[in-house]
Amino acid sequence: MVDAGQLPYAEATGLQERVRAARQSDAVPDVLILVEHPPVYTKGRRSDSRVELPMGEDWYRAQGVEVAETDRGGRVTYHGPGQLVGYPIVRIDDVLEYVRCLERGLVTALADEGIAAEVRAGLTGVWVGERKIGSIGVHVSRGVTTHGFAVNVDGDLQPFEWIVPCGLEGVRMTSVLRETGRVDAMGCFSRRVAWRLSEELGRRQRLVSLARLRIAVEAPVPSAA
Repeated sequence: MVDAGQLPYAEATGLQERVRAARQSDAVPDVLILVEHPPVYTKGRRSDSRVELPMGEDWYRAQGVEVAETDRGGRVTYHGPGQLVGYPIVRIDDVLEYVRCLERGLVTALADEGIAAEVRAGLTGVWVGERKIGSIGVHVSRGVTTHGFAVNVDGDLQPFEWIVPCGLEGVRMTSVLRETGRVDAMGCFSRRVAWRLSEELGRRQRLVSLARLRIAVEAPVPSAA
């Protein structure tokens, strides 16, 4: 597991791509990158900007929120400070079972926080009653995943009100803070998520620094002649 702190979305996407290439060649084992992003709306492969970003992309950018294309599944969602974003770069055989593993891991981690979360039939993600707390969108290339999940911990939920999140009209979002009243929950919750997802995926957890991961996935620099 790598705690990457806060990274711009494009930088995190580039890092994922390098880790995926290294994982495909078995240069590194499975990796979970945990990160927060500056404010950004990301569009999945099935997004319809006219419906899901009704104010127009320029309006959102004027509010200080980036708009980014992605190759993950799903529709538009929001990432920002106070939201835990997880990028598991793992080798899998069954995409549907992998998504279910992510859902189960998040539900269990939220239960550790005293939140009765659940999955809902026909919908991807994690819910608390009628409110959505966690979103999932993945991409798989040559058997290795990128993208992953996002859980609202203690960030501002207002930017969700400006869009149609995940293509679901009328959906309301919630967070660990809103459900429990606890502030400064990010550090503890991120460790719970890493532990529970490692259990679900049958992996042994090991902490690695971002600097060490970058070194592991970069091609060696040729020595000077």
